[in-house]
Amino acid sequence: MIENVIVLGAGSAGLIAALSLKRKIPQLRVRVVRSPDIGVIGVGEGTTPNFPRHIFDYLGIPRKRFYELAEPTWKLGIRFLWGERGRFDYTFAPQLDSHWSDLPRPNGYYCDDDFANVDITSALMREGKVFQRQANGAPDVQPWHAFHVENKLFVDMLETIAREAGVQIVDGRVIGSDRGDKGITAIHLEDGQRLEADFFIDASGFRSELLGKAFNEPFNDFGNTLFCDRAVIGGWDRTNEPILPYTTAEQMDAGWAWQIEHERHINRGYVFSSQFLTDDQAAEEFKRKNPKAPEAPRVVKFRSGAYKRMWVDNVVAIGNAGGFVEPLEATALMIVCSHCQTLVDFLLHSELSPTDSFRDLYNELTDRTWGDIRDFLGLHYKGNTAMDTPFWQHCRADTDLSGIQGLIDFYEENGPTGFCRYRIPSTQNDFGIEGYFVMLVGNRWPYKKRHKAGAGEKATWEKHRSGNIAMAKRGIDVREALSYVRHPGWQWNADVPQRQLAGV
Repeated sequence: MIENVIVLGAGSAGLIAALSLKRKIPQLRVRVVRSPDIGVIGVGEGTTPNFPRHIFDYLGIPRKRFYELAEPTWKLGIRFLWGERGRFDYTFAPQLDSHWSDLPRPNGYYCDDDFANVDITSALMREGKVFQRQANGAPDVQPWHAFHVENKLFVDMLETIAREAGVQIVDGRVIGSDRGDKGITAIHLEDGQRLEADFFIDASGFRSELLGKAFNEPFNDFGNTLFCDRAVIGGWDRTNEPILPYTTAEQMDAGWAWQIEHERHINRGYVFSSQFLTDDQAAEEFKRKNPKAPEAPRVVKFRSGAYKRMWVDNVVAIGNAGGFVEPLEATALMIVCSHCQTLVDFLLHSELSPTDSFRDLYNELTDRTWGDIRDFLGLHYKGNTAMDTPFWQHCRADTDLSGIQGLIDFYEENGPTGFCRYRIPSTQNDFGIEGYFVMLVGNRWPYKKRHKAGAGEKATWEKHRSGNIAMAKRGIDVREALSYVRHPGWQWNADVPQRQLAGV
């Protein structure tokens, strides 16, 4: 029976894993080893809606405290400066996997020419607003948003909450491990400490100290689908720029650039392929297109892929120690939160004595997660016909999408019908058919069975879009919304006991 857990790594992945275990299985002894070799990458983080659900609902961190310590801004989706349309928006509320009752076809069939303002969220993004405004002027904060968070503030907050929950933090550099018949028995620190445990979480980042180094687990490289392997990073302090309520993803000569919106800082980076650009060439393009960026932006190397198994013997890898894909859809924390919940469920249902079949099932599910995400990100590249540089020519010709070929074939015949969902190989991520539709419709991926809308249908469609625009124009921007939620009198209903809300 598992009683004693060591988490190797005190970044966001390690601390989320430690908190998830301690909150849901409080009898466990949970220690986190914080090594100076495993630091915070520090590029800013975009998230998806599963992140606030995990932080607030699963871990029980009060919203008010999260806002005070992490200082997040909100993210309604991604603005893609991408493809032949020039731009389109991927929101966290359904735009295309939706159907107005007064129209005969789902929304996607009406977006051939103009894919904008399809729902209230996309209209808010177009107007630079983050929430609708309530009658009293306050923001109407809905649960379908995500966040932008600064890594250092977020990790500091997690460490504070983890200590309060009873998680122990041990400082030390790992220099080795002992291995027995059932896995790792102990790790050795540089200062002479030998730490024993029944169960280990490898959250050591790209170093993958246990799964990769100690176990030498085979690695599945995604290089046939995802060609980018480096990033130029260099943001700047905010001056008079508006705080945008979304992440921006902008196509570049040999990849794409992100922009993540923090209150006092703009985080910018260029993800590119070293097959087509040198580091210096990428930095030059980045600086030319972002004159506010520092003169010498730093370069981070990475590989997109995942280890064949995430759980080997008594070691489970969480976060970059198990796998990594380029940050095109902010999947890093999405995967961490999802895998932590799955792991906790498996440990609870196995009564802390997991069987081989539980371990095998976990590995099957996590492997599908990585495969789904690989294919979804690959679709972003394959469908982009706007740029004709060598990199984009290569993407269109050689991106391997064999994992979702059935979905593509069905879409090419039938278009954005909800029945496409039955051609998705699995559903081990948060994107679902909505995400695929946004990429297919947004990139104008061709399909045969077009819908010829009559004048009446077109008028009804435009009426819906005009209503969204009108509501969005009355909305509230990020800066004003932040002033509301930071007011001493502001209370989050979810953080107020129901007895108090009822006036008891």
